[in-house]
Amino acid sequence: MAATKKEDSYDSSNIQILEWLEPVRKRPWMYIGSTDERGLHHLIWEIVDNSIDEAMAWFGKNIDLKIWKDGSMEVTDHWRWIPVDVHPKTGKSTLETVLTVLHAGWKFWWEESWYKVSGWLHWVGASVVNALSSKLEAYVHKDWKIYYQEYCRWVPVDEIKPIWKTTKTGTTIKFYPDVEMFTCLDFDYKTVLARLRQQAYLTKGIQMTLTDERSWDRYRFYFEWWVKAYVRFLNRRFEELGDIFYVEKNVDDVNVEISVQYKKDDYTDKIVTFVNNINTPEWGTHLVWFRTALTRTINKYARANEILKEKDTNLTNEDVVEWITTVISIKVPEPQFEWQTKSKLGNSEVRWIVDKVVWEKLYEFFEENPKSAKLIIEKSLLASRARLAARNARDTIIRKWALEWMTLPGKLADCSSRDPKKSELYIVEWDSAGWSAKQWRDREFQAILPLRGKILNTEQARLDRIFGNQEIKNLIIAIGTSIWDTFDLSRLRYHRIIIMTDADVDGAHIRTLLLTFFYRYLKDLIINGNIFIAMPPLYRLAKGKQSWYVFTEEEKQAIIDEFGVTTEWIQRYKGLWEMNPEQLWETTMDPSVRKMSRVSILDSEKADEVFKTLMWEDVPPRKRFIQSRAKHVTNLDI
Repeated sequence: MAATKKEDSYDSSNIQILEWLEPVRKRPWMYIGSTDERGLHHLIWEIVDNSIDEAMAWFGKNIDLKIWKDGSMEVTDHWRWIPVDVHPKTGKSTLETVLTVLHAGWKFWWEESWYKVSGWLHWVGASVVNALSSKLEAYVHKDWKIYYQEYCRWVPVDEIKPIWKTTKTGTTIKFYPDVEMFTCLDFDYKTVLARLRQQAYLTKGIQMTLTDERSWDRYRFYFEWWVKAYVRFLNRRFEELGDIFYVEKNVDDVNVEISVQYKKDDYTDKIVTFVNNINTPEWGTHLVWFRTALTRTINKYARANEILKEKDTNLTNEDVVEWITTVISIKVPEPQFEWQTKSKLGNSEVRWIVDKVVWEKLYEFFEENPKSAKLIIEKSLLASRARLAARNARDTIIRKWALEWMTLPGKLADCSSRDPKKSELYIVEWDSAGWSAKQWRDREFQAILPLRGKILNTEQARLDRIFGNQEIKNLIIAIGTSIWDTFDLSRLRYHRIIIMTDADVDGAHIRTLLLTFFYRYLKDLIINGNIFIAMPPLYRLAKGKQSWYVFTEEEKQAIIDEFGVTTEWIQRYKGLWEMNPEQLWETTMDPSVRKMSRVSILDSEKADEVFKTLMWEDVPPRKRFIQSRAKHVTNLDI
């Protein structure tokens, strides 16, 4: 699409004002989801996605990001700019309007529009970033000049003014996240890198560069074959099954781009979906109808070629996606997202378009690649048989448990409160903290469930073994939600489930086994924010009648330097059993002083990879993972 048709008309009248900015600092989570690490990085995505809109409209193909040593983030795109003339409705410069008025952004045209398939983000979120930054600097390169304006907590410090000459065009936004707004201020290089890689796969011809001035790391992305290359990247650790399917087609102004690849040696599905380059982790109509069309196409081809016999039942959605890796990228002129964070697509018209494209092109792919089609169908049949066997095993075990489900485990020291919102469950090591935790807990709302040793590794265990493991069975009964397709969040007995293990290698292993179980079988508890990790102190320092509990090496050294604590008065807690019950309460269980980490999923793709690497049976990937991170390990007790 040519960029010259309406470029002369690109001025302040193209900026539309929807509402004002005041609510952002009062309720930041409504606009960026949270104020932790996830929300911090969401500020980057708000600015980067604006630049992605430019690239999708063919106004620029280079985007550069830089993490500065002072904690700021800089995002630069290299073609168009934010207008700097006075906006007719606000009387301010258009740059100031965009950066200080909520939802002031590009006025979309649907007739011959540059932004027909943008994310509807064109500078809309820039004001949110400004509102949540202690300082923001804007540089606009246009008309051979660099225009500059600085903001302090979204209030302009001065009028916009030209400060230098330039031969470039484009916009640079440099912002400093506000310490008053966020619990975390450190941008994670790998998190940003993963997001840029993802966007480079989804945007044709784009080049994205990330530089970290803190470590001098630098990485540049450019891909051809787009989502097809993305699927190959996701499957890089697995042996591929048959040929890779790829389709791109435009239907009624909706662009559908899908790639599918099955795996030989991994039964878990990996489905990643996007709408206008925005990740939709809650999926929506595009995925629902992809799965429907995929299942119908496979069944139709299997029966037409007698791979499925007359006596066989049709394969289900669950069967055909078990071994799959797929990327679905939809570009739609008027996306309707069901949530504020744009996590789920609601457009009903996308249903028949995705269904039509998948049905026609996938059947054609099967006819042209019969060997691949047969391999995929045979894998789906294997998944169907395994599913039925697992269900039969589960039903048998559940019938056996019928009476046991009616009573709580004998090892559980339950709380007296019956209000799940007020109740919390501590999962502890029996020999380490079981007795102490029971002695000094607040019996009104704190329940204790001791575990005997390490639970089963559920990453690769069969369902019958999982249900047959006594420790896991006690855990499932105590939590109350059941698992698998009988999971019911409304039956959750405790809204805070806290993993409390020793600060040593065995404790870390038990914690990892528990997190694996929660991630694979009770993932909704993590998504719902119900899983926590207790943070017991690493040291107790004493001098005279004074004593301090410290949680980091830095805290320990600061106290040593300030109060002259000597080594004979420093106690390192390797196990919770080294604390008496009163110490365990006042350091780790007292809600008024304790420290806990909420378990969340920042990146499902990365989380899947880490669990497979650490908990799967293949040793070489795990060895490489440990070796690559060995130099960063602290507090490792041998």
